[in-house]
Amino acid sequence: MLRGSNRRSASRLVAPAYRRNEPTLALKSSAWAPLAARTFRALWLAQFASNVGTWVQSVGAQWLLLDHGPTVVALVQTAGSLPVFLFALPAGVLADLADRKRLLVWAQLGMAVVATLLAVATFTGGMTPGLLLTLTFLLGCGTAMVGPAWQAIQPELVPREQLKQASALGAVNMNIARAVGPALGGLLVSLAGVGWTFALNAASFVVILLALQFWRRPPQPRPNETEREHAVAAVRAGVRYLRNAPGIRRILFRSMLFVPAASALWALLPSVSAQVLHLDSSGYGLMLGALGVGAVAGALGLPAAARKISGTAMLMVSGAVFAAVTAVLPICPNALVAVLPLVLAGAAWIGVLSTLNAAMQLTLAGWVRARGLAFYLIVFMGGQAFGAAIWGVVAGYAGLMITMFVAAALLLLGAATGWLWPLYDGGNLDRSVAANWAEPSLVLELRPTDGPVLVLIEYLVAEDNVDGFTEAMTVVERSRRRTGATSWGLHRDLADPMLFIETFQVPSWSEHLAQHHSRYTGADHDVLERARRLADAEPTVRHALAAPSPPH
Repeated sequence: MLRGSNRRSASRLVAPAYRRNEPTLALKSSAWAPLAARTFRALWLAQFASNVGTWVQSVGAQWLLLDHGPTVVALVQTAGSLPVFLFALPAGVLADLADRKRLLVWAQLGMAVVATLLAVATFTGGMTPGLLLTLTFLLGCGTAMVGPAWQAIQPELVPREQLKQASALGAVNMNIARAVGPALGGLLVSLAGVGWTFALNAASFVVILLALQFWRRPPQPRPNETEREHAVAAVRAGVRYLRNAPGIRRILFRSMLFVPAASALWALLPSVSAQVLHLDSSGYGLMLGALGVGAVAGALGLPAAARKISGTAMLMVSGAVFAAVTAVLPICPNALVAVLPLVLAGAAWIGVLSTLNAAMQLTLAGWVRARGLAFYLIVFMGGQAFGAAIWGVVAGYAGLMITMFVAAALLLLGAATGWLWPLYDGGNLDRSVAANWAEPSLVLELRPTDGPVLVLIEYLVAEDNVDGFTEAMTVVERSRRRTGATSWGLHRDLADPMLFIETFQVPSWSEHLAQHHSRYTGADHDVLERARRLADAEPTVRHALAAPSPPH
């Protein structure tokens, strides 16, 4: 047995540089406040150029396949979204373990190459539905690699207090692009042909690559070699964190109730535009533009709305509005009548996306942020991918009107469940790293891969505090498991009823050191302190390593 020190340091890591250098920025509550940060502004503008290119290409791709029926058209969205479902978790692990800027640069380069191939194949007359969907899938693979890393760098660019506005601005970016890109795409298709939509998208990647090159990211602390995570262990750690984070699971659950049903509107809008509203490619671009205008308006009003209603209420109201628009759209007599509902749908969409995204950013711990956001992207983009495919098939058999009525009913039902399963409030959680664990003093020399490691902590608890202590320790269990424990237990000594022994096991010595130095947050410290205050004395900590098996 190895006995560790019982003294705890109260030191915390210093605040990020932007908090020290720009103290007034965190006090601003305007929807546009994050744009005051130069790096955020530059990357936001570059992302806008890339998003415009994406939407221009989307119009071209969907319009190119329109003659093949609603099922094939809906598969464009599936091909673009499915890679995120398949590869977001490995991408999240990579974004947590590797240099995020370098990862973003290489992913953008790959997407530029694929977009160029799309343009060349179209100009030379070699484009087929299968090739188009395949290359769209490859672009989706790039999106899968970019997504977790892009989301994870947001706390490096703006103060925590502005993460909700930054999340909304990210959605504003996408939806301003949605307002501009489809109209531009429809115009290009009408005047020059589909190939130029793909060429414009390829060129748009140059802008974001330049912005990334000019981003002077501060040197990031490199983990000690004894604490470095390996890919498989990192995936397991991310899964353990998710299983023991009720707030994160609730966000993912709310996403599952909204996204698959909401994907019907996005997937079937090209067919509604052509078959119900009798529009050409330019008219379809204007329909998407109406959604974008509504999203921008919704983002501008989001800070004021967030001060008046909770995140759960925002999800319920936005879900009900999106359901109403989904039901009304296939019975609109003309495009003019359809514009107003689509504007409302855009505002509702931004309300849901911004609320869920900000909740994820505020609730996740920094060491697992990219992996947690990867799970979010898996649910969100996977819901879009599979939802679009399913709604396309259903529409092929049942028709557009019945299909969208069914989707609207599911959206309304999902919104109503907000009373039963509300979001947890993660805004007040302290996610800064806390150095409050005692450093274990060793007699044996350990390697990073040695393990599993058993940690035993002894508490003396008076009889009057037993009930409160055991209740507090149920929350401690989730903290231990989130930060690396694969098993946990609380035991009472039969010879000394005041003695409680907490035990938990960690897969390796490197993961236990990571618990000490990078995974233990202020929120975890607060949870443990609530339990320790009910003990009569400072706990005693011991560490043990699995004994080697005897030779055969």
